[in-house]
Order: sequence, then C-alpha cells, then structure tokens
Amino acid sequence: MAFTCAYNQGVKIVQRHSWQVTPKQAIEIQKTLAAKVIKTGSVNSPRRIAGVDISVNRFSQTGSGAVVVLDYPSLQIAEVQVVKDVVTFPYVPGLLSFREIPLLLKAFEKLKTAPDLVLVDGQGIAHPRRIGLASHLGVILGIPTIGCAKSRLCGKHEVPDVKSGSFTILSDSSEVIGAVVRTRANVKPLYISIGHLISLPNAIKWVLACCRGCRLPEPTRLAHQAAGGNLKVVVALK
Repeated sequence: MAFTCAYNQGVKIVQRHSWQVTPKQAIEIQKTLAAKVIKTGSVNSPRRIAGVDISVNRFSQTGSGAVVVLDYPSLQIAEVQVVKDVVTFPYVPGLLSFREIPLLLKAFEKLKTAPDLVLVDGQGIAHPRRIGLASHLGVILGIPTIGCAKSRLCGKHEVPDVKSGSFTILSDSSEVIGAVVRTRANVKPLYISIGHLISLPNAIKWVLACCRGCRLPEPTRLAHQAAGGNLKVVVALK
C-alpha cells in the first residue's frame, strides 16, 4: 500500500463523531476508532510533509492549533495555517485528542493543498487504547500520520545507542507499539509510533529523513514554533 499526493486539492475531513462529549464517552469513541487504524503502508516520494502542534493557555482556556506544510526534500515552508479558539474539553491524560483535534481540524480546513504525510507532536498507537492524537487525526483525515512524542505514555523499552539513527522497540504486553529513536547523537530520544496508514519501519524512516540537526523533525519543530506564535514564515517560491 503506497500513497501519493492529490495536488491542488484541500484536505477532505470526515467527522466521525461529536466533539461535545464527556470523558467517559470519549473513551468509548476511542475504543471504536482504534479498530479503524491501519498499521501498514508506505509513503513513497512525498512532495509535501506537514507537522502539527497545539499550544494551550491554561489560564484563559484558549489555544492555537498549527499546521505547517513543508516541501520535501528541501523542507522549506510551503504553507502555514494557525487557528486560535476556545478549548472546551478538560485536560485528561490519554484523551488529549478530544482537547486538541478540533483546533487542528480548523487549521487543516484552511489548507490549500493536502500533504502526503503528517507528523504529529503526540502519540500514535503507543497509547493505552492504541489511538493517540496521531492515530485519531489520521483516521479523520485519511492521510498517513506518524506519532512523534517527546515522552512515553505506555510501554517498556531498552535504551537506544547514543548514535543518531539508533533505536529500540517500544512494547506493551509483548505487543510492538512503537520505537524509541535517537534522532540526534547524545540527546534524548523520541517515541515514534504508527499513526495511520503507515508501517513502523516507514515511520522511522521519514522521521529521520525530516531531522536536520535538531532533536525534533522539522515539521513538528516548526509547528511548535507556529503554535506558540514564534515562527518567522518564509514561504518557498515556486
């Protein structure tokens, strides 16, 4: 299963459920959607790779959701969309997708071109119910997604070698749920997991391909800056 981009088309969003739910209802939705996550596939020769992140002001309960689309392989910025709005769902570990995805979808709705691949600052299937932010978002967008988390939510692993590109397997009750990847020598690794429509080896490949000397891959690093209002945008000329 391979994926190529549909250029000059916006992102097609399939709203699979209401976002006005209780934490108990959210858990049941996760259990249903987890069965829809596709854990195979490869992304071949992508021309556009997006990164997403969100920043929430805990005092005002407002947030900024950012999508940054980069041309590949140059990783120059092609498009940036940032949306600010009220965040209504409470902070509940394991249910962050219900807090963050509504903002991100509003940013995706504004994109002029659909990316081939989306890197998410969050978990994919490395989640107790196997549907973290990256997987949930991927099922809604129908686009290959990768979870690129800075910390572990569940599972166990060995420590990877200090060399860049080294990794070990992240597992939970004998099930492989991700990889612990050293994206830069002698820095803390990232927790990489399948989001949707991609295999774990392919996910690791593209995360490393998007790292340019920093711990975070460029798409999520720039999305983090954009969500915080700190990105100076220079759009690649065509």
